[in-house]
Amino acid sequence: MRASERDCGGRSGLAMTPGARHSRGSGLSAAVPDLIPSIISAMPSVSLTDSIAARFLRFAAAEADGSSPLYAALARGVAADPFALGFLAGLPSDKRQPNLMFAALRHVCGTPSDWPRARATLRANAEPVRAVMLARRTQTNEPARCATLLPVLARLKAPLALLEVGASAGLCLLPDHYGYAYGSHQIAAASPDAPTFPARANDATPLPVACPPIAWRAGLDLAPIKLRDPEQAAWLETLVWPEHTKRLRRLRAAIRLGQAEPPPLHQGDLLSDLAAVACTVPAGATLVVFHSAVLAYVRNTTDRRRFAAAVRDLGAVWVSNEAPGVFPAIAARVTCRGRDGAFLLAVDGTPVAWTHPHGAWIDWLEPGAVSD
Repeated sequence: MRASERDCGGRSGLAMTPGARHSRGSGLSAAVPDLIPSIISAMPSVSLTDSIAARFLRFAAAEADGSSPLYAALARGVAADPFALGFLAGLPSDKRQPNLMFAALRHVCGTPSDWPRARATLRANAEPVRAVMLARRTQTNEPARCATLLPVLARLKAPLALLEVGASAGLCLLPDHYGYAYGSHQIAAASPDAPTFPARANDATPLPVACPPIAWRAGLDLAPIKLRDPEQAAWLETLVWPEHTKRLRRLRAAIRLGQAEPPPLHQGDLLSDLAAVACTVPAGATLVVFHSAVLAYVRNTTDRRRFAAAVRDLGAVWVSNEAPGVFPAIAARVTCRGRDGAFLLAVDGTPVAWTHPHGAWIDWLEPGAVSD
């Protein structure tokens, strides 16, 4: 039976996606009696469920509104639902992200059409959804971010040696394979099968004419994703928000490139294993250590500073593309406010641009917009 023909728990209103999977070895019909008593008996504190609800409401307002009507509705539904809040309260704190919950639900049972169907599906399949959330990380591998990184990379001395931390499947290690469209300014892809990523750039952005030569590349991740594993590739697809069909199409094209020539990925920690990976960089190449939407998951601010110091000790160029709150001292140097939800792109601790989290636009900072 094809995935698109499957029904999940006998529920209607679920459109199965190519990434949808039932968790191996899980019995869906037994999920409700297995999990609901534990949720009821745990009775999480009001303050904890209020905190979780506030997190989902922030996600709806700051991230999903205007980008994913379905995820905005699901997030608001979760915030008002005692069962869903109790379900989340029973998970470790780092497993309560809206993106992880919704991706896990879709991975197990397909995409619900609205919150009432999502709630019914969660109640019927709580245990397999919980299992996916515990086993997986978000690890969104958005290759379109290369469009906002390329203006920085093109200004560095070539050839480059790219080392990405939190690399996921390593798709952002292939910027020289992709094409780019900054409005009418086009950079052709290396092959007809490679995706071209559109990005709106403001007038101050130094648009590159080509991708610089890359002599070496490697990724570091706690749990690297193997693109040639169909289940792991399907998880990457499920992390794309349901309305983002063009983004999903470009991701699939990038995945096919990565499957044909997988970038070198190393399992390890960004604090303890960075130097060991970097020691293989060839002589004469400019080492660039970069990351996007990764350091937010390093909760200890001291560890973030230790990482930045470790990059400096390597003599590398440090390219950071994160939410502004991740490195407040860097964000404090910007005198102009970015768009809502924007990432701050910085080079060696100096802000250079506001960027869209998924690479859709870049606003290069004007002269005078950064304080000393």
